Amino acid sequence: MLSSFDWMIIGLYFFILLSIVYYASRNQKTSTDYFLAGRNVGFFAIGASIFASNIGSEHIVGLAGQGASTGLAMAHYELHAWIVVLLAWIFVPFYYQSKVFTMPEFLEKRFGKEPRWILSIVSLIAYVLTKVSVTVYAGALVFETLLPDTFGSPENAFWIGAISTVTLTGIYTVAGGLRAVLFTDSLQAIILIVGSCAITYFGLEKLGGFNELQVFASENVAQYALWRPLSDPDFPWLGILIASPIVGIWYWCTDQYIVQRTLAAKDLKSARRGALWGAFLKVWPVLIFLIPGLIGAALFEKELLVISTDNRGDIIGDHVFPAMVANLLPEGLRGLVVAGMLAALMSSLSSLFNSTATLFTFDVYKKLKPFATDKKLIQVGRIATFIVVILGLLWIPIMPLISKGGLYQYLQSVQSYLAPPITAVFLFGLFNSRINNKGATWGLSLGFLLGMMKLIIQAFFGKEKIANPEFLAYIGDFNFLYFSGVLFLICSAIICIASYSTSAPNQNEIQGLTYQTLDRKVIRESWDRKDVFATGVILSFVMVIYLYFSFWI
Repeated sequence: MLSSFDWMIIGLYFFILLSIVYYASRNQKTSTDYFLAGRNVGFFAIGASIFASNIGSEHIVGLAGQGASTGLAMAHYELHAWIVVLLAWIFVPFYYQSKVFTMPEFLEKRFGKEPRWILSIVSLIAYVLTKVSVTVYAGALVFETLLPDTFGSPENAFWIGAISTVTLTGIYTVAGGLRAVLFTDSLQAIILIVGSCAITYFGLEKLGGFNELQVFASENVAQYALWRPLSDPDFPWLGILIASPIVGIWYWCTDQYIVQRTLAAKDLKSARRGALWGAFLKVWPVLIFLIPGLIGAALFEKELLVISTDNRGDIIGDHVFPAMVANLLPEGLRGLVVAGMLAALMSSLSSLFNSTATLFTFDVYKKLKPFATDKKLIQVGRIATFIVVILGLLWIPIMPLISKGGLYQYLQSVQSYLAPPITAVFLFGLFNSRINNKGATWGLSLGFLLGMMKLIIQAFFGKEKIANPEFLAYIGDFNFLYFSGVLFLICSAIICIASYSTSAPNQNEIQGLTYQTLDRKVIRESWDRKDVFATGVILSFVMVIYLYFSFWI
């Protein structure tokens, strides 16, 4: 399906990418250079990397699939630009002033060593269950759809695509460190936006315009609306309002995968502005990734586009975007969009690899070997990356058991079980000086165990799975959005009870680590009217999109 010209475009993209990596890989002398790019990065690269790291192939493939099958139900997760604003204004000052390498390291400064160990382990497991497996799975689907016969069979194309992209991304990440990740992400962010805008334009042109899309969606309001009734089994509006902020604060404000970009800034002002630039870019995925899925469903309904279906005749959502690329785009532009999809896959994986290496090296290995040299730390980080990648590949066959609702729904489902304890510990830790080591330790450990129990039960028990015993089937089918809220309340209660029933932390040891003890003078000097104006623009855009799509059909 790809012409020679398409392959030339893809080849040119990789040549530019590897040239950037070669440039960035020079002068990697210390662990700070390798893991945090020497803490000397400007706001544009930080914001672009935040966006490109988030918008991986699972977003392009998965969001389009969700748009085709469930409409705008997942748009709430893609309108999290307002939470990235929270990162910029509330969380970044704590992290940057503490001069930490990782989020677990910050927890140790605030609470002690036990929460650091727990968060390190939970984060590494989360990367296997969500980021590695989901990103690789989505990228492999692209190969399976666009190159079904190139390697003998679609299944061969799937696994060759998965392994080859992981290998190539691993090579350039290992060579260049975070600096290479940040520089390549800046290029990939541009390609992602251009490619997705192209598919939206050509899709609407073939459909007959945006009005035709509105007519199609209005004929299927129950399936494609932004807000669903409480009776909706998958996305009730109350569940969305509960779970979306919990997952969003964990992902955008406390996860190493995203926050590490701001830690590489040259100063607090650049860190904040980088987060705000990332928030501005985050406004657009609903329009350039989710809407194409709706367009694909409308084209399929009008028999203008062939998309794979299941045995019930329903669209296989995760095949929508690759099918649109293969059938709608002209020669050359098709190659650019495929390069964009590979860029999405590689930007997410490269960010993940670097974050994994940083987490394991500083929060596990260095705690065990405190006098290890910088050379040894970099070597250990590379080994840790390799192990996590292998575990992610092994998890791919299990993913369909967790959720039959599509790739993106799987991602949000798993994150809804991992996020509540971490979100609760960070929020209480930053805004309540009375919360102590016992509260954080018990909240994280019990919350993680409960979340994993739900995930395992959901994989095997429930409707169309094992129906007995009934209480396990009920737990398996219990809506993931509501469970996220219940788990957050349980963790909050555990944190408060354990903290207030034991001695208060030493206030001298948590200076600058809670809202009450933060140096407000330094923070005030780090922002001006430009930052306030940018924040107003971002929040206004989010509000406009919410209002429009709440009433567009």
